[in-house]
Amino acid sequence: QVQLVESGGGLVQAGGSLRLSCAASGSTFSINHMGWYRQAPGKQRELVAAITSAGSTNYADSVKGRFTISRGNAKNTTVYLYLQMNSLKPEDTAVYSCTCRAYPAYDYWGQGTQVTVSS
Repeated sequence: QVQLVESGGGLVQAGGSLRLSCAASGSTFSINHMGWYRQAPGKQRELVAAITSAGSTNYADSVKGRFTISRGNAKNTTVYLYLQMNSLKPEDTAVYSCTCRAYPAYDYWGQGTQVTVSS
């Protein structure tokens, strides 16, 4: 079992920045990939960014060059995942959720954090 807790969401003006954090605890030794998804009202959930255990990253086209995903150093057994979001746009407004895939193929999700970008 892996538990994910996000933080860092909030209200920001267009052009501003936010940094989301996700703390993964539990059986973190089994984690392979981690990522951030978002879901805006009335829209389907979409992948924002992902990172493998080897550090390879991929991004949605809509956030390339503006968002950066990274993994932090583990403290004890806690693994950290970050999403640095710059040049935010109103269309980035959504609930952002942290997710991970743990061996052999279990997916875990955080509760989500709201990001609101005002124009």
